Amino acid sequence: MTDNEHEIEQPEERVPKRVIGTPAPGTSMLGTVEKAETAEEVPGVTLQDEAKARKAEKIVALCFTITFLASVAFIISYVVFQVGSPEATGTSNLALGSTLTLAILGLAVGIVVWVRQIMPKYSLIQERHEMASAEPDREVVADTFVQGANESGFVKRKLLRRTLLLAAAPLGLVPLVLLRDLDNNKMPGSKFNDVLRHTVWGEKNKEGKPLKLLVEGTGQPIRAADFNSPGGILSVVPEGYEHDLNALAKATLILIKFRPEELKAGVRQNWTHDGIVAYSKICTHVGCPAALYEQNTHHILCPCHQSTFDAADGAKVIFGPAARPLPQLPITVDEQGYLIAQGDFEVPVGPSYWERGDAEKAAREQGGQA
Repeated sequence: MTDNEHEIEQPEERVPKRVIGTPAPGTSMLGTVEKAETAEEVPGVTLQDEAKARKAEKIVALCFTITFLASVAFIISYVVFQVGSPEATGTSNLALGSTLTLAILGLAVGIVVWVRQIMPKYSLIQERHEMASAEPDREVVADTFVQGANESGFVKRKLLRRTLLLAAAPLGLVPLVLLRDLDNNKMPGSKFNDVLRHTVWGEKNKEGKPLKLLVEGTGQPIRAADFNSPGGILSVVPEGYEHDLNALAKATLILIKFRPEELKAGVRQNWTHDGIVAYSKICTHVGCPAALYEQNTHHILCPCHQSTFDAADGAKVIFGPAARPLPQLPITVDEQGYLIAQGDFEVPVGPSYWERGDAEKAAREQGGQA
């Protein structure tokens, strides 16, 4: 019997499988061999009860799973709920806000439970030292990091690690989805931008004629000859939209009667009639109703944040946080002498928004050429 026959065949050594999100076997999370002390060897460390830790692990995994599902729901809501109208925008905001809140809340609760009920409890006292750390100190920091990684259970508890990675994957895509809105031409809400830039004053009534200016509240049309007292002011709404709150949110006007000599260069004279000027009632700061009028100074005041506009000079801003004048509506009279709109506002009404710049610039250029 030969020596080879006496040799016993040894089983092959099993190589541990590497799980995604964990360091390679034999290395730490810093790329060096682990040499930190275990939690039991560190003075002052109180380990969590393993039974309670396992229960907490399931709770954390549930929270991370909720974050994953909510993040996916956020992306789906962004695609499904378009913003073609104020009502649709409200639904979209509710869906996006709810899902994003649930995603972040689930991630936060999971991390808090992880730290408080799974990681060991210990207290550290750090003495003051010079800003420049010595090499031994850096080694201690590395060892402490490795120790903390081990104590957290990130490597040991596979369920926690995998559900955390699952939760973080779609949540990281959320900013990329929102950045798509930076492209005006390709974004789903580009049609809604057109809605923001226009009001119903550019439409026609049932007879195909321009819309009349009606007194807000009574709905009575306004005859220019009856509105002849200098300093007079009326709150005006478009014909056929007296009870349409969505339309009135952009189309409500203030009508002011001036003496011809009181009008300054800022007022578009061809958009007035016999000293009557129509301005948007929606403040260009945050959209409050700017309807307080001081007859002697011709100042329009917004009561919310005290933005003040010079009505005799194209409603230019003379005080307050508003960034631009109140838009002027072109008006004239029909064959019966009633005040009507010549068309829509030249620039968008209400608060400024970043996507409005190109449209307003083009409108100003067209107005200058006219």
